[in-house]
Parts: sequence; structure tokens; C-alpha cells
Amino acid sequence: MHQDALEPQWRKVLGSQFTQPYFKEIENALKERGEAGAVIYPPEDQRFSAFNATPFSKVSVVILGQDPYHGSGQAHGLSFSVQPDVKIPPSLRNIYKELESDLGITAPKHGFLQAWAERGVLLLNTSLSVEEGKAGAHAKLGWELFTDSAIEALSEKRQGLVFVLWGAHAQKKTKLIDCQKHLVLSGAHPSPLSAYRGFFGSKPFSKINAFLKEQGGDAIDWSLPALD
Repeated sequence: MHQDALEPQWRKVLGSQFTQPYFKEIENALKERGEAGAVIYPPEDQRFSAFNATPFSKVSVVILGQDPYHGSGQAHGLSFSVQPDVKIPPSLRNIYKELESDLGITAPKHGFLQAWAERGVLLLNTSLSVEEGKAGAHAKLGWELFTDSAIEALSEKRQGLVFVLWGAHAQKKTKLIDCQKHLVLSGAHPSPLSAYRGFFGSKPFSKINAFLKEQGGDAIDWSLPALD
């Protein structure tokens, strides 16, 4: 994984991470696991998809996920998103339910969130890889040092962003964010295990748009195009 694979603005922000010892350890660990026969998702060329779809200066909202989906063909580098022809996962189905309840936007028949990413929503997982069938397999690989650096840079160098932290894991990142400059929306995770504990009815999408407009920015268009 070379920094040339990273979108140019993000390369300026995160390029120094690629020479850190921890990043070499990530690369070595991924190589070893691959050679041992582990199936790793998403494919290497999609590991930085979140950064490449949403350049640093274009970020308005950060929606933080934990690690990529670990089923075949699901993960493509954007948190909560799946490839167009893959069944919509339960957490995303609940996000769509809340979107419809909050803004009246009808859910699409797919789970491909690329359009959100291109409109300024950084869909960032704290780990950028996982092994097939093993949720959290790479949680201790060192990826969080890389993604924490991205969160800290956004907090420090940008103004008036919204950080969406659903669930206990994401909420630990509050300490990286300057809450005087940015809006932090913390709440229950949209997973079926916790969605009824405060996710449903939390109206995150309208809150995000109201804040962005207060800051003099543009609201996010949360509708997703149908895919042919």
C-alpha cells in the first residue's frame, strides 16, 4: 500500500504515516495473513476508498464505522456501504428507516453509498481491513493510528464539520475532536441489537443539515440514486 494510492489532498495530510513503523507493521501483517491463505476485505485497491471519494477539503460530515463487512463481495472501503448487487445489511437497513422517518427520503433498493461520499460524507471505518468471516480480525493491527490521524487532522484544520459517532466504539473518538469547532452527534448504533435504544427517532440527518446551514454551508442531499 503506497501513499500514491491516496487522493492528493489526503496524501498531504496523511503521507507521513506511511513511513511510520506501525504502518510497516500493518503491511507486513497483511502480507503474512495473505500468504497464510486468509481472504482479506476489501481488496487492496479499495482500502482507501473513503479518502479517495471524499477529498480533505470536501468533507462536511464524518460517519464513523468500526471495520469493513467480512462477507464475500460486501466491503468496498466505505463504512456501512456495500457493493451495488449485495443484499443491504441490517445496520444500513435501519439507517435507511431512520432517513425515511427523519427526512421522508425513500430507501433505495441497494446499499451502495458512493453518492453520499461524493457529496462530502466521509464514510470512514476505524480499521481498513478485515478477514473473511472474522469481524474485528484486524482491529489490533494498527489501523486506528492511521484513521485517528485523519480524524485529528479534520478536527484541527477544518471548521464546522459534523462527526457522527454511533455506538460505544465510535464514541471513544470524541476525545480526538474539538467540540468547540465541530458538532459531534453521539448515539446508539443502528445495529438491530441497539437501534431501538435511541437510534430510531434520533433524527441525525436533519440535525446534520441544520448545523451545516447554520455554518453557512450546504445541506447534504441524502437521497441515493437508483442503480440500473
